[in-house]
Amino acid sequence: MTQTVRRRRVLYIPGFDPFHPRRYRELYRKEGAAQAAISGYELSQAKGDGPYSWDVSARMDGVTVETGIEVLVWSDIVSESMSNSIPATYAQLARTAWTYIGSGALFRLMRLRQGPVIAALYPVVFLLAQLVGAVLMGALAAWGLTAALSPVLAGFPTTVAILAGLLGIAVGIALLRWFKARDAKVFAYYLMHDYAFSARLRGANPPELEARMAAFGETIAAAAASDVDEVLVVGHSSGAHLAVSVLADLIRAGRVPNDRVAFLSLGQVVPMVSFLPDAHRLRADLNLMGGQDLIPWVDVTAPGDGCAFALCDPVAVSGVAPAVQRWPLVISAAFTQTLSPERWNALKRRYFRLHFQYLCAFDRPGDYDYFRITAGPMTLDARFAGRAPSPSRLTAAVNRFTAMAA
Repeated sequence: MTQTVRRRRVLYIPGFDPFHPRRYRELYRKEGAAQAAISGYELSQAKGDGPYSWDVSARMDGVTVETGIEVLVWSDIVSESMSNSIPATYAQLARTAWTYIGSGALFRLMRLRQGPVIAALYPVVFLLAQLVGAVLMGALAAWGLTAALSPVLAGFPTTVAILAGLLGIAVGIALLRWFKARDAKVFAYYLMHDYAFSARLRGANPPELEARMAAFGETIAAAAASDVDEVLVVGHSSGAHLAVSVLADLIRAGRVPNDRVAFLSLGQVVPMVSFLPDAHRLRADLNLMGGQDLIPWVDVTAPGDGCAFALCDPVAVSGVAPAVQRWPLVISAAFTQTLSPERWNALKRRYFRLHFQYLCAFDRPGDYDYFRITAGPMTLDARFAGRAPSPSRLTAAVNRFTAMAA
């Protein structure tokens, strides 16, 4: 094997995640060590120069590679968008459901993969069930108090009704607060905030996110102008469509050198945004990225990941494929093959954990190995050169909205 990379810069764009970026540094350290032990290569990690970065030194296939990895942070925007108010969350639920159902986007999405659509409906159903439960428990408490007080306060029915009503409201609110306090186990509020973020402007980006994406572009352009051999942009989950737009902007501005920048999208949920009525900007960016010849783009998903649009070509299914489409190369991480039966059985019902498996170790690794890709001696383009796309990929254009930004 010829070494094509000695020094690499990896710029990672996370999904809709309010957590501190050190989570990704520690995940890389832990899972990288596990993968190195399984695959028989060397991988060490040290603190990077920036607050959200780390350096990786790897020896694979007899060669040494130095990689600097940085998280491009938008978790503060995520946190600010997540309302702490229960009434505000239910208002988000109503607006988001109307956006997806009223526009017809939800029914189009159902023609792709069922998993992410079920994931989108899950918080709606779960939160409504919590609300119904709270109302019923409140009504039961009010009925019980009425039955207890009516014989004692027979001459004051209005007072009994007021006290019963106040108790019912208090019980209902207390139960809703109890549910919310335990959301870390069920993720209903978290997922509701996630889908509401994309739906509130019907697929358009809010100004604060556009400003952050412009900053991401500056970081990527600076890396591309440095002396590294490869700049690898990794977009996970919602971060994938952010990366699409950031890279499309750099191409339009003429700031992408030949054979220097590559793009890896993991567990993408692009159709959840591109199928919305006002996602004109994203659809134009998908059209550009699908036909350009400057940035190789590999899209990795897995049917076992119920939170991603597995093996759905995000350009084609969005209805904006250019006349000659070059990218992305859609391949499968094939969890049922790259994880042992024991490991798969342990993970297959941990749906949110599986959505992060792309960033983790595989005990039966195939040609997709996150740590070889991000820290190994081959460029992304060279690693997958000649690789055929997954025969199970979906390419039929099913999006109702195909208008693009001028």
